[in-house]
Parts: sequence; C-alpha cells; structure tokens
Amino acid sequence: IKTCGLYKTKAKDLIGIAQKIETDFGGKVPDNNEDLITLPGVGRKTANLLLGDIYGKPGSVVCDTHCIRICARLGLSTGKDPQKVEQQLRKVLPPEESSDFCHRIVFFGREVCTARSPRCEDCPLSELCEHRRKQISLQKGDL
Repeated sequence: IKTCGLYKTKAKDLIGIAQKIETDFGGKVPDNNEDLITLPGVGRKTANLLLGDIYGKPGSVVCDTHCIRICARLGLSTGKDPQKVEQQLRKVLPPEESSDFCHRIVFFGREVCTARSPRCEDCPLSELCEHRRKQISLQKGDL
C-alpha cells in the first residue's frame, strides 16, 4: 500500500478493520452499509463498492469524483455532494444496473470524459450530454 499514498494511515486503518471485523462481526465482512461504515477508513463509497461487487446487492451506487462530474455533465445529477448525487442516481438507475453503471462511468471518465479536456467529439453520449449542448450553443453564440 506504500505506493498508494497515505500508507501509514491506510495501514493503521487496515489493522483496525481486521480487529473490528474479528471482534464485532465474528470474522465476517459485514453485508450492510450501516455496519460497513463503522469500520476505520470506510465511507459510503467503499461500503457501496463492497456491497455491489462482493455481495452483489442491487442499488449500490459508488459515487466518486468521476461519477459526480460525468453524471452532472450528462444531466443525471446536480451538485457535488457525493451522498446527494448518490441519492439522485438511485432514483434514475435500475438497482440491478447501478454497480456496473458506476464502474463504467469511471472508465469512461478516464478515457473519454476527462476532467480537464473531455473528448466530446469522440463521445458516444454527446447527443445526450448537456455539457456538449452548452459547448455547441456557446460556439454558435446562442447563450
């Protein structure tokens, strides 16, 4: 974990997680959000990731910076608060698709819809994208 950064804190959290899972949960990783977020260093994003990927629970929305940025550009959400965006996405995503959607959004954000220089001209979603429509309007002088 040293290459990940903040390795001293992460190492401390990993030890704390192992201890808490052993003492409070009988050695089994919890399968619900409420218990998962009690683990050291585990927040909503990590809890939802575990629930979706390990336990296959529908409705798990992993809301990271890529997800927040891209869903706002596409008009699926507003704001930058992860918990609020997560709730907004729960309303529009089919529960059985939510975990896969979030993974796809991350890859899409790394490859096409990057933060600094989105490749709108190569984007398969450009017709649906509010960000792209605004760009086109600005170029035409409509705004």
